[in-house]
Amino acid sequence: MNNRTEIEKRIDILEDDIASINSTLLKLLLKDKTTRGNIMWCTKDYESYGPLYDEHAQIQVELITGRYSNVIQPRAAKSKAVQEQRIKKRAEVFTPSWICNEQNNQVDEAWFGRANVFNTPNGTSWITTPDKIIFDDIKKTWKAYVDAKRLEITCGEAPYLISRYDTTTGELIPIYERIGLFDRKMRIVNENCDNDEEWQKWSLRALKSVFGYEFQGDSVLIARENLLYDYMDYYRERFKEEPPIDILKRVANIIAWNIWQMDGLKCVVPYSCHEVKVQDYKMTLFDFLDEDKEEEKVVSCPGCEKNDIFKHNGIYCRIYDWTNLNKSIPFIDVFKEGNNYGEI
Repeated sequence: MNNRTEIEKRIDILEDDIASINSTLLKLLLKDKTTRGNIMWCTKDYESYGPLYDEHAQIQVELITGRYSNVIQPRAAKSKAVQEQRIKKRAEVFTPSWICNEQNNQVDEAWFGRANVFNTPNGTSWITTPDKIIFDDIKKTWKAYVDAKRLEITCGEAPYLISRYDTTTGELIPIYERIGLFDRKMRIVNENCDNDEEWQKWSLRALKSVFGYEFQGDSVLIARENLLYDYMDYYRERFKEEPPIDILKRVANIIAWNIWQMDGLKCVVPYSCHEVKVQDYKMTLFDFLDEDKEEEKVVSCPGCEKNDIFKHNGIYCRIYDWTNLNKSIPFIDVFKEGNNYGEI
């Protein structure tokens, strides 16, 4: 691994490093909670490594550790040719952190009713608000802000949720300067939790409130790793020690639920829609003479055929409702009954 670039050294989380903390952590980060298997590659970028890296294959621990520990890289560390190829095939374009910040500021402006709560944009950077964030609405308390659900669609490496580094330049962002939606929640937790028990409770509540989905498996894994390491950064900052393994396992399990792999146009597991064989009856005046009048034909997925998001025969992805039902629900139900599950 001595030939890693400077960008790789700064931002690339090696899967070996996660496995060395605890072998279960990496297994949890690879889980697909809907299928109970692992997330899939869902990209042809790795097929040169062999059939186990086929886009339909699941990502296994042994395929991304050991001699293969540098296979998956953040976008900023990928070659320009690979970046351009992914732009053409999947429209994968990552947003600079300063733009993410301005858009996240608009989300918070709508919630707080005032502008520039966490920082003030300054060209392609920002000036962080130094004072404690004030909550002057009795209904919009700091706890309500931490619990407020946030979803990043087609999240890639999740730059709107976590801003450990700028996804376009690879530059690391200091913990107090981070502008992700999860980072903002953690600032509020830090400013309002006086004792360690309360901090741990509300840091996990913050984690449970942020969601994101993505098609390509490598990006899903990177987003999950970024969220794990972001949480670890805040834990170290608070306690001046490494987080215990039991807490990291809880964190990884939450992340595996909240950052999931999905075909965003269908709300199903990628590639799970399928053709089905049906019996076709063709009635004629001479049916009584024809003993074999049944014909078998193949029909497409009804949802794909009619472009109806509610009629796909694929596997609808599930997420976890941590606050109301305390159980998993099909993500498609958020569209049907959003009021029952809260706004995302």
